[in-house]
Amino acid sequence: MKVLFTQPSSRNFFGVYNPQIPLALAAHGVHAHGGVIAYSNGGNWYNGFAPYNSPTGQTTIQRPWATYDPILSATASTIACNNDGAPGPNQLTATVAAGSSITAYWNTWPHPQGPQLTYLAQCPGSSCNGVNANTLKWFKIDEAGLLSGTVGNGKWAAGKMIEQNNTWTSTIPSTVPAGNYLIRFETIALHSLPAQHYPECAQIQITGGGSRAPTAAELVSFPGGYSNSDPGLTVNLYTEAAKTQYVFFIPSIVVDSQSEPFSRTYYPIPGPPLYNSGESGPIKPPVTSAPPTTTKPPVTSQPPVTTAPPVGTVPQYGQCGGQGYNGPTVCIAPYTCKSSNGASFVLNKGFSLNDALQHTIPSAYRESDSRSNRPTTTNETEEYDIADVASGCQIPEDPEALSAGDS
Repeated sequence: MKVLFTQPSSRNFFGVYNPQIPLALAAHGVHAHGGVIAYSNGGNWYNGFAPYNSPTGQTTIQRPWATYDPILSATASTIACNNDGAPGPNQLTATVAAGSSITAYWNTWPHPQGPQLTYLAQCPGSSCNGVNANTLKWFKIDEAGLLSGTVGNGKWAAGKMIEQNNTWTSTIPSTVPAGNYLIRFETIALHSLPAQHYPECAQIQITGGGSRAPTAAELVSFPGGYSNSDPGLTVNLYTEAAKTQYVFFIPSIVVDSQSEPFSRTYYPIPGPPLYNSGESGPIKPPVTSAPPTTTKPPVTSQPPVTTAPPVGTVPQYGQCGGQGYNGPTVCIAPYTCKSSNGASFVLNKGFSLNDALQHTIPSAYRESDSRSNRPTTTNETEEYDIADVASGCQIPEDPEALSAGDS
């Protein structure tokens, strides 16, 4: 088996290529599993720990770890760094500037379904040497989950990592206080259940940092940061709903008066809220509010004679105007017709702007599309122009409707 491993020798920490890495990968079934095998930052290259070799003589910034096999329990004692938490006998520390980016390199990776996460944990004192990873408090500085499409057939962060030559790059926040830290890169594979965890850690010293310490809500322990019942760890990619439901970051949409609101899937990334995100707990899926009710004015014995306004027929989020549109233009109460800014309205039957942004058209709706510049093919994906957006019915000053395009 050929192992794809690019070793930039000019950046090799030891100055020479280490042939033990690809040999170990080939010998231990890396077609199924793997882990982080190297790091780079600021033009410096750091080889990782070789898990199937003796720790004797290994000098690296990476904490020792034992196996490419996954961790199948979110509460395992090895969940922090894929080991018992102890440092290596010849542990090194890389100097990393706050605000700079650090890249982790995986061996050949086969699982494109799952999130990518990066954590930091500050060590007490002047060094992380001798500090057990299981005693630290961790905060998340980077995360990515389902990027587009459906839970069952969409693009995940792990797939993006594979496209990037099995690498993931995270930026050390410039606001993090200077000091000694462990950095923890993790990928979680969701192609089978239970979810498979692949975490590895390295020692870094952050220089030039800021003064924004993580809040209590942003800090977790490992084990303890995850539960085996977390929704992000129990998602089933193979149900019919997972294969057909799209991820919407906007309120449910009504295409016309006969249709039902679109279903939405939501993938909650495991762990605490992202550092400096302003969240006080795990992010929850948005909830669409019911339209406000109105109170009818009291009936008097002699009501004033007024001209009745036209009766609206266009439902919430339905199209009520736009380029080339010849349909009804009056919305049902209490909604008003507003021009979309490219945000949250169905442009035609079966279309949401989310589909447009992802260049993905559900094939079930293609043949009902009446706009001349839209494809009618049943291919899986098509690209099209969304500049000539329509107008749609919104609740007046409804913050969800008005801000949906920024979600």
